[in-house]
Amino acid sequence: MILRHILYPLALAFASTTAHAEDWSKQATERDVVLKDFAFASGDKMDVKMHVTTLGMPHRDAKGQIDNAVMVLHGTGGSGKQFFRPQFADELYGPGQPLDITRYYVILPDNIGHGGSSKPSDGARMAFPHYGYADMIAAQKRMLEEGLGVHRLQLILGTSMGCMHAFMWGTTWPGFAERLAPFACNTVEIAGRNRIWRKMAIDAIENDPAWNGGNYTQEPEVGRRSARDILLLAGSSALAWQVAYPTRESADAFLAKQREGMAAGDNDANDTIYQIDASRDYDPAPLLARITVPVLWVNSGDDFINPPELGLAKQQATLMPRARFVLIPASPKTKGHGTHTWAKFWKADLAKLLAEPAGSG
Repeated sequence: MILRHILYPLALAFASTTAHAEDWSKQATERDVVLKDFAFASGDKMDVKMHVTTLGMPHRDAKGQIDNAVMVLHGTGGSGKQFFRPQFADELYGPGQPLDITRYYVILPDNIGHGGSSKPSDGARMAFPHYGYADMIAAQKRMLEEGLGVHRLQLILGTSMGCMHAFMWGTTWPGFAERLAPFACNTVEIAGRNRIWRKMAIDAIENDPAWNGGNYTQEPEVGRRSARDILLLAGSSALAWQVAYPTRESADAFLAKQREGMAAGDNDANDTIYQIDASRDYDPAPLLARITVPVLWVNSGDDFINPPELGLAKQQATLMPRARFVLIPASPKTKGHGTHTWAKFWKADLAKLLAEPAGSG
């Protein structure tokens, strides 16, 4: 279990061995890219540090431009390094695999508010600019162009929050990425149950007296514990959990184990609030027709956060001329919202996307 990344509902997606993770990290390069005078939508300006991990080497075309870059975007509470996990990396990065790092330059950023990038817990606390998703993708673009010299992407693959970022990329800078693979999201404003559980998690922290307006001397543990429970439930799979924990005793034991692990690796409370609230400016649905590149949109049938019964993805995929929507059926082997990080469920579809002619239709 990846403890420090429990805040986004991929917790269950990482409930497997991490024996191969170190192998991939040894092949990676890490750096910090400082974005001078980064302008937030709020009007705030500050120097923003973007931490980025890369695999593979950039290749340049006849004009000297990098032409083999792929960016993979993490979910809420995660970081680029989560994509070293075997259920993702071992399926994708090896020779002949879809994201073979001898062929592709794979870019794994930590987004604003996450991992090694600038965030409230660096010292500013609640005075840190209240970033939204538009700020996060703007920082990604500056990181690519100013820090890595990348002005074109073969692919953006995004999971959960990264899925939403991929759609925003496609509507904000059409064609910058020649293919999009958004996994585990919808394209509408964060509302309904999806907003309600997020607001509940934020309120749980802020209503803890120990939070003290963000100026705590010790983490507000009562609020964080309640938020963790909400986030655990949001990442759940009803069918898989019923099969795995069919008795009251087994279910209680599972919950106790999860709570113990989550408490050991939890994020800073202010960081958590910012991470969850950043989705407030998300709503690319009215602009989807701008996306004319090939799109592979994958959701799962047991996703609490993006439930298929809403019918949103199937309907809105038709607004993009080269989009294909895939719904992975729920089963005892799927992982709820976290299905997106288990590449075995969608690896073949990704290979087909990468084989499609690039660019607009």
